[in-house]
Amino acid sequence: MTRTTFLPAFHISVVSGRLAVRHALAQLLDGLKPLALDVEEAGTVELVMAEALNNIVEHAYPETDASGPIDITCAHEDDGLHLTVTDSGRAMPDGQTPVGTAAEIDVDFCDMPEGGFGWFLIKDLAKDVTYQRQDNQNRLRLRLAVALA
Repeated sequence: MTRTTFLPAFHISVVSGRLAVRHALAQLLDGLKPLALDVEEAGTVELVMAEALNNIVEHAYPETDASGPIDITCAHEDDGLHLTVTDSGRAMPDGQTPVGTAAEIDVDFCDMPEGGFGWFLIKDLAKDVTYQRQDNQNRLRLRLAVALA
């Protein structure tokens, strides 16, 4: 499918908290409407961004800390959507994203891992994932191969 719709870059800002992820995802998907993403493409964007944003709310700005800004920039290019997520919360452990390996799920229910699926999903669905901490800010860059030209 050849895309003829051009979507200028846009920016979203939310404050971390209980409804931050919901508000950010609604604004992001609304901003992507001109691309007429199919259900699978929209689902990929929503899943990857929900995982990334939930990680920020839960780990960069845990409940014991003050809430803070989360900024998202979305740019549509020939090779897909380029998303940059920036926050001023806690840095990633060891200055890098978790490995994101698939969790072992062929175990007894009581031995199932509680978490650890998010980074696997992000790294499996995104084509490029980079993280850097600079000037007390976390910057996560993702490229999703959706809305290809």
